[in-house]
Amino acid sequence: MGRPVHHHAVAVVCRRGSARQCPRLVQSPAVATRCAWPDRPGPGAGSGVFDAGSRLAERLAALYRPGRHVWGVHLGLRVARAPPLLPGVLSDAAKPVNLTRDDSMSNVMTELKIIGMTCASCVVHVKEALEKIPGVHRADVSYASGRAELKVDEAVSREQMQAAVEALGYRAAFEDITLPTRPGLLDKARGWLSGGTDAGKEGDRLHVAVIGSGGAAMAAALKAVERGARVTLIERGIIGGTCVNVGCVPSKIMIRAAHVAHLRRESPFDGGLPATPPLVLRERLLAQQQGRVDELRHAKYEGILESTPAITVLRGSARFQDSHTLSVELVEGGERIVTFDRCLIATGASAAVPPIPGLQDTPFWNSEKALASSSIPQRLAVIGSSVVALELAQAFARLGSRVTILARNSLFFREDPAIGAALTAAFRLEGIEVLEQTQASQVAHANGEFVLTTKHGEVRVDQLLVATGRTPNTHGLNLEAAGVQLDERGAIQIDQGMRSSKADIYAAGDCTNQPQFVYVAAAAGNRAAINMTGGEAMLNLDTMPAVVFTDPQVATVGFSEAEAHQAGLETDSRTLTLDNVPRALANFDTRGFIKLVAETGSGRLLGVQAVTPEAGELIQTAALAIRARMTVQELADQLFPYLTMVEGLKLAAQTFSKDVKQLSCCAG
Repeated sequence: MGRPVHHHAVAVVCRRGSARQCPRLVQSPAVATRCAWPDRPGPGAGSGVFDAGSRLAERLAALYRPGRHVWGVHLGLRVARAPPLLPGVLSDAAKPVNLTRDDSMSNVMTELKIIGMTCASCVVHVKEALEKIPGVHRADVSYASGRAELKVDEAVSREQMQAAVEALGYRAAFEDITLPTRPGLLDKARGWLSGGTDAGKEGDRLHVAVIGSGGAAMAAALKAVERGARVTLIERGIIGGTCVNVGCVPSKIMIRAAHVAHLRRESPFDGGLPATPPLVLRERLLAQQQGRVDELRHAKYEGILESTPAITVLRGSARFQDSHTLSVELVEGGERIVTFDRCLIATGASAAVPPIPGLQDTPFWNSEKALASSSIPQRLAVIGSSVVALELAQAFARLGSRVTILARNSLFFREDPAIGAALTAAFRLEGIEVLEQTQASQVAHANGEFVLTTKHGEVRVDQLLVATGRTPNTHGLNLEAAGVQLDERGAIQIDQGMRSSKADIYAAGDCTNQPQFVYVAAAAGNRAAINMTGGEAMLNLDTMPAVVFTDPQVATVGFSEAEAHQAGLETDSRTLTLDNVPRALANFDTRGFIKLVAETGSGRLLGVQAVTPEAGELIQTAALAIRARMTVQELADQLFPYLTMVEGLKLAAQTFSKDVKQLSCCAG
């Protein structure tokens, strides 16, 4: 232990944007210096620790009189037995003893709020326009805060500055500020010397409001925090949104249970593994299903929010007051006003209800009620041919229900016709009745029975599931007050950067005009956060894979033949039935096909449609091949593991140049 050494601590708050660039600080005999904001333009700070006996601290105080380069000098005295520490770790022993300030510090500068900047490049244009005005000495423009701080001569009028900004297509508003009260500069220096935290830190950070807590909302909130913003997340219902709570996760658990039940009842190895009708204990299955849902919600949503201090969660319903203000009606009562720099709307969608006479007066199920049901109805009718309708129809059929599907058109009528035909055949083989071109004109319920009137006669069932699509949750947000435009479905119209029609307001997920898949929502939320915090990110859905979890599964990516023709492309296509795929033969399950769509001449792969067991496990390989602009010949030349379903892609690609029936098992 050496004898105590007295040190003076000096903090210098600099105007130059980096204390290391300040000519006075660089030339000074400081032992250590640090810029408070090394990664962005704007005011900075430096500091040093010096031996008291050398009187360097006093000399620096004189050298750094506030004025041209600095806003203030802060002196403190500390006692140390070790070499001086960097300013971020100075002890509480450093107490302020003097603070000097120049009279010019009381001069009023102009702070200009700029509305409409959409990327970091806007900052450059605004700064150049302002600094071209005679008498404007400096314009510090921040995309994150949407503000510009200007040092100007008194002769410069506000009208001149406003005109310069608005000539670029932005809007401008003014505020008066006084330099000594600017948060986060002198207070930050005091915090260093006293060992305290950075004062004014929250006020300097971009504030992002996120409405919703599902896939898009969580991805955006976490990315925004990662990029330095503070986030207020507003949720009126259960944390986690649709997918984890009442959508993807519980439905896939139920579908998997139904698949196991089906294999017991319909074993392809019936000679050696005789079929055994399963005993379905729905209440136990439901408890297991809900347990996993609760586990994932806490691990992937609630727990993450609780452990992220930069995210504040408000439980309540949000409404826009204007384009930068929300009022939140809190669940526990009362109201909270939230002002924001940027806002992401990620409110998801809800089950649509068709206007069928009598339907609203019956206890019909939507998908949420079906997934939460503790019983399996003996007879179930399903109105709709949506993804949800088909997945749940087959699941209930495999768990013991006699299922009738009422499809207004054919199954998968928007896709390649072969897809709908293949799945209809598979459903009918399992005993599911598919009524195509059929609608219910009337629904009634009496004595525990539903009666559906159709052109083919009456359909009588014990329960009715309505799954005709989902409607964006935009009603009640008062979007007209914010100037956000909707399409005819009530979906928020956005561009590839997730920007709405109103500057600073973004949207992502099922409440928008994007495809309603949770992975699309999460990707959109991530990119929206990048754009809200000054970056530039676009979401390209050209190679978006889609999967329907029926059995066989349906998976698609890229163009169908019809879509390619609509895009002006000539195509050459091949369809490989699964009796040519070794994996399917080994499984004794050859239902389905794999179809490749290529461009005529070049052979470039344009699209893939697959109806196979576990088609979802092969479609991403196809997506990557399309994204890489591979030809079918290049795909055929790749190595694929033998006896995998994805090997079917290679075999389908080989059919463009040869007859795969004439190849040996592993022929490359």
